[in-house]
Amino acid sequence: MSRKPAFTLIRPDCAGIDLGSCEHYVAVPEDRCVEEVRTFGCFTCDLLMMGQWLLDLGIRDVAMEATGVYWIPVYESLSSRGLRVTLVDGRSAKALPGRKTDVQDSQWIRDLHMHGLLKACVVPDAQILVLRSYWRERERLIQSRAEQIQLMQKALEQMNVQIHKVLSDISGVSGQSIIRAILAGERNPKALSSLLVGAANKKQAQVEKALEGNWADHHLFALEGAVSTYDFLSTRLLMCDRRLDEAMSELSGIPPGSPRRPRASKNEPEFNLQTHLTQLLGQDATAIDGLDVTTIATAVSELGPDLSRFRTKKHFTSYLGLCSVNKITGGNIKSSRTRRVTHRLANAFRMAAQSVHSSRSALGAFHRRLKARIGPAKATTATARKLAEMYYTMVVEGKPFQDPGEEAYNERFKQQRIRALTKQASRLGFQLVEVPQAPPLHAFS
Repeated sequence: MSRKPAFTLIRPDCAGIDLGSCEHYVAVPEDRCVEEVRTFGCFTCDLLMMGQWLLDLGIRDVAMEATGVYWIPVYESLSSRGLRVTLVDGRSAKALPGRKTDVQDSQWIRDLHMHGLLKACVVPDAQILVLRSYWRERERLIQSRAEQIQLMQKALEQMNVQIHKVLSDISGVSGQSIIRAILAGERNPKALSSLLVGAANKKQAQVEKALEGNWADHHLFALEGAVSTYDFLSTRLLMCDRRLDEAMSELSGIPPGSPRRPRASKNEPEFNLQTHLTQLLGQDATAIDGLDVTTIATAVSELGPDLSRFRTKKHFTSYLGLCSVNKITGGNIKSSRTRRVTHRLANAFRMAAQSVHSSRSALGAFHRRLKARIGPAKATTATARKLAEMYYTMVVEGKPFQDPGEEAYNERFKQQRIRALTKQASRLGFQLVEVPQAPPLHAFS
């Protein structure tokens, strides 16, 4: 008697792949081939052979786990041959208890996908994948530049040249002019402080005091290395911005090189990113409090401008791991924590949520109220969830964002509390009576 579960067979022409760095294990249905599981290498010729073998056996659907970056060449190779490739989260395809092997993993993935028991990951279109690659590379370049700025500060600190404690940003025009003059051989504090521009001129006396150091050669060598690496990364960043502009132009239809507005942040791209995003989404999503062009660009590069694959905004926030998940046992809720999801867009929404703390908007009032009640971490997640819902509503439903304001939010919350207290008093046999507020003290003077 068979002990296999009697699930409905949905995809009879299905294969499962267990990916590896050097070898890929491919499992096909038992009746298709004497060799049920076959091993293929990772070279391009091996991937082409894998695709042809699957087509010869009549395979139409393929499932594999999202393992690092190993899935990308396999996914692209099989998709180009007309196979329907499904990328699944490794947590939804956990192997059965017992001995674990690569062969069993591939068979288990095949069996689960045959019966429709695997949930597919979101894989954007090819154009969005190109955009996502450029945008992620740009984020890495910005992070690497930040590391070089820290190395500059370290070298200056070791020489006891304290300009990084007087100037707010040594990567600005004044800071870079002074550092490059130091590397060129200038040591006179007055001559170096004369390079200050703009508002930094007001700190000339402090800068002169900060520019007295020991000028050790080995520290100057470290400073020179950090500056040269910073320049190289800045050049790469400009090249990446040009590639991004071209990729955005293919999607939005706006020609590359169009005039841009003044940048709100030095890390914003050099091209008119907001115009591209507005054209793609049909709305200016930066009107939502806390969302800037970089956050919107992250959303578009990760999931694309079309969010219709998510049926509702609740599905969208659940995918990002920004909503609580109730784990119920015996009719009781044992846990209501959010899922552990690592997603760049979720992190971007959390960063945006932290930026609205001091905002005089309804969202800022919401964040401050929750922060006082449940703590900063949970308040940030709850505010990020609201931001994700607002973004989804604007993109999918085409509704422009309108901020009711802090006062309107506080008044609405007050009325909700009054209604709740009135119901509670009524259940206990009491009546809620409004007490007139006392006049301010200055009225009696």
